[in-house]
Amino acid sequence: MLAISALHKFNVDTLFNLILELIPESPPFYPKDELTDKTMRFFVSEIIREKIFLNYHQEVPYSTEVIVDAYKEEAHIINIMAYIFVARESQKAIILGHEGKAIRKMATEARKDIEDFVGKKVFLEVRVKVSKDWRDDPQKLKHLGYE
Repeated sequence: MLAISALHKFNVDTLFNLILELIPESPPFYPKDELTDKTMRFFVSEIIREKIFLNYHQEVPYSTEVIVDAYKEEAHIINIMAYIFVARESQKAIILGHEGKAIRKMATEARKDIEDFVGKKVFLEVRVKVSKDWRDDPQKLKHLGYE
């Protein structure tokens, strides 16, 4: 047994050295210059989801799922097609907003963040689809990437 305190930095180095002694040595899983095993589609969908959470309130963000259907990188631009799935027609109307203003605002914010992330111009097309009660359907959850 080893008494430690991260707050007071007591025995932290001892614990670290003990862990190093016990962990078996193995080759790295990923190259040193690779930061993650996630795809660019994953990051794009997460940026869009973030903007949904920042722009919409109450239950709507928790009833959405974002799927990047197309990610096509060209010389000077990246074309992205993403779908926002919602559980009900009323949620679709909220996401779209009056005359599409809400989705345009959200998509513009997402596009700007994606451009900053990839360092390139982006054309982002976002559509909303109703997938009735997708959170309660094991088939739909599996199709959306949940296991």
